[in-house]
Amino acid sequence: MKVFFDKGKIIFILFVLVCLSACVSNKKIAYFQYDEIDQEDISNVYTTVFKPDDLLQITISAEDLEAVRPFNLPAVAFSVSTNSVVGQPQQLSYLIDSKGEIDFPLLGKLKIGGLTREQTIKLLKDKLDPDYVIDPNINIRIANFKINVTGDVQRPGTYTIPNERVTILDAISLAGDLNISGRRDNVLVTREEGDKKVQYVVDLRSNKLFSSPVFYLQQNDNIYVEHNYARIQSASSNTNTSLFISITGLLITIVSLLTR
Repeated sequence: MKVFFDKGKIIFILFVLVCLSACVSNKKIAYFQYDEIDQEDISNVYTTVFKPDDLLQITISAEDLEAVRPFNLPAVAFSVSTNSVVGQPQQLSYLIDSKGEIDFPLLGKLKIGGLTREQTIKLLKDKLDPDYVIDPNINIRIANFKINVTGDVQRPGTYTIPNERVTILDAISLAGDLNISGRRDNVLVTREEGDKKVQYVVDLRSNKLFSSPVFYLQQNDNIYVEHNYARIQSASSNTNTSLFISITGLLITIVSLLTR
């Protein structure tokens, strides 16, 4: 019994099926498509809380330069052979230890772990004024502020941030954005809060992102982008358009042979 094939129809159906299999709904990948922005819930205020292993640069200034000199010590390297300074002196940084303390010149051990920048500045001012420095101006910066972006993004990795005002969108941009196979609706942010690890889930498709407690990131936050179901099943790194074109060409060749 001879089987007749309508070559044109079969090729058209195969092409449509392959195209449909390659399509991804815009609702799955477009950002900020759901929910209205509630301006009352949005705040541009972000709070930096100091934690163990933070490396702080603390600068004390005042009208009396001699009075502040002991609190702005340089970090220098010495050559063993010549017993002299090597390289350009840099400002001394203070590492917060596991107890949340730093060892500050003249003042000794200060517990600042868990304090905000404003609270730490007040603590230092209360310690310095008036016994050591009159009306000091204090600036504090985290020298090793970093975030981690992992999962289904273009460039996963650890990113050092020169300033402390960084949003989850900034982090995603640094990582080159999500791959097409990354889930926008289930982005996990893990944060250190005290002695606990706290997890937050955000949906990049929703405008509620702007009022999320993790919209502004903190140092050492970890962002994980989950792979979608198709990526997990195929174990492929990216959606590859050329692959579908190759499959289409192969199927057309097979049909052509069968219909001769």
